[in-house]
Amino acid sequence: MTTDNSPTTQTSWWSLPIRFLRREFLPVLTDLRLAIALLLIIALFSISGTVIEQGQTPAFYQANYPEHPALFGFLTWKVIQVVGLDHVYRTWWFLGILVLFGTSLTACTFTRQLPALKAAQRWKYYEEPRQFQKLALSAELETGSLDSLSQILKNQRYKIFQEKDDILYARKGIIGRIGPIIVHIGIVTILLGGIWGAMTGFMAQEMVPSGSTFQVKNIIDAGPLALSQVPKDWSVRVNRFWIDYTPSGGIDQFYSDMSVLDQQGQEVDHKKIFVNQPLRYHGVTFYQTDWGLSGVKIQFNNSPVFQLPMAQLDTKGAGRIWGTWIPTKPDLSQGVSLIAKDLQGMVLIYDETGKLVDTVRAGMSTQVNGVRLKILEVIGSTGLQIKADPGIPIVYTGFALLMLGVVMSYFSHSQIWALKQGDRLFVGGKTNRAQVAFEQQVLDILEQLNNPSESKVKTQASSLSS
Repeated sequence: MTTDNSPTTQTSWWSLPIRFLRREFLPVLTDLRLAIALLLIIALFSISGTVIEQGQTPAFYQANYPEHPALFGFLTWKVIQVVGLDHVYRTWWFLGILVLFGTSLTACTFTRQLPALKAAQRWKYYEEPRQFQKLALSAELETGSLDSLSQILKNQRYKIFQEKDDILYARKGIIGRIGPIIVHIGIVTILLGGIWGAMTGFMAQEMVPSGSTFQVKNIIDAGPLALSQVPKDWSVRVNRFWIDYTPSGGIDQFYSDMSVLDQQGQEVDHKKIFVNQPLRYHGVTFYQTDWGLSGVKIQFNNSPVFQLPMAQLDTKGAGRIWGTWIPTKPDLSQGVSLIAKDLQGMVLIYDETGKLVDTVRAGMSTQVNGVRLKILEVIGSTGLQIKADPGIPIVYTGFALLMLGVVMSYFSHSQIWALKQGDRLFVGGKTNRAQVAFEQQVLDILEQLNNPSESKVKTQASSLSS
């Protein structure tokens, strides 16, 4: 019994997986139907990620997607969290679909688009009249010369190839063959940007009182590689938060005046933000999304100024109000409740029995339980949504390449051959798109060859215009 360890046998073992990939797997991977199916799946789950709120707490999904009745008969909070629809763009299966789609486009580029480009760059002459019969457009002329045809084609921006006096090849629009490759590169770049953003980006929410300094801590959604993106060597100070109201009392716009501080507390950036006008610094974006009341400044008689926190009260959907309790005696045996609903300065004061004692504005005072209570200021807080997505520049680059490739793809790749045999001139051509326009162009060339005087006039006009 002998063992065959010859190089031929070992090579055949190694070649089996390669043959399988090339003959069985690669045709499936480069199939247009697979690419379309993957694109539709990506679009479907992208829509679900837009419709279903992302990165919320389990209590939020339990309240908005109950089991009875289930949305559409199947969509419940359990389904959302098990499948990962609450963070769909960072799930392993969604990223896997993106990788598979990108792999399919890349394989198609190398197996189809690049060979097609190389074939378009190769050129050959037609040396027999019968070769012109295979072309979609061809003609046999009794007049005309290759020199006049060459000049006509040059005027129409064709690139001429002519090594002999009796044969000619011309082409233009090779950029149209490059366009689909650029489109594929653009799409793959977009996919890479999306994957990189999902792996390294994060989203946080902060409710910051006016006048406070904070660092990003309350991260609600983050990729596995997002730790390096969370700012650690700089902080943000909310210098002031305020709200502009309409004459009817509704909110017109709310603003936050914000400063970025370095580790020494020095201001390195500053901006007033409001809705759709965020602050961007070192790849982190701060959006103005919400507001609230964080506290109230008060004074008893001539006492020092106290700042007491305010909490949002549960009104069962009847509107947002904030309240706090203020002791009016040192032993905390008596006190009053303060209620406010906005930053316009109106504060309602209730006693221990729930009776309305007085209504005051910021800067005003009133007598309660034998002391003078002065409301100095109602302090607002800004609600910020903080995002970092390092993949955005890559995605923008991909979109730019995609648009460039689409524009390049509109150029037609046109080819023209000519052969002179005796007193006969054979002319033919083909193009990959805009067939009607190319046919008209070829007919115009033939007409100029049949009427040399008209061709001369057109040539002179072309040289004058250039």
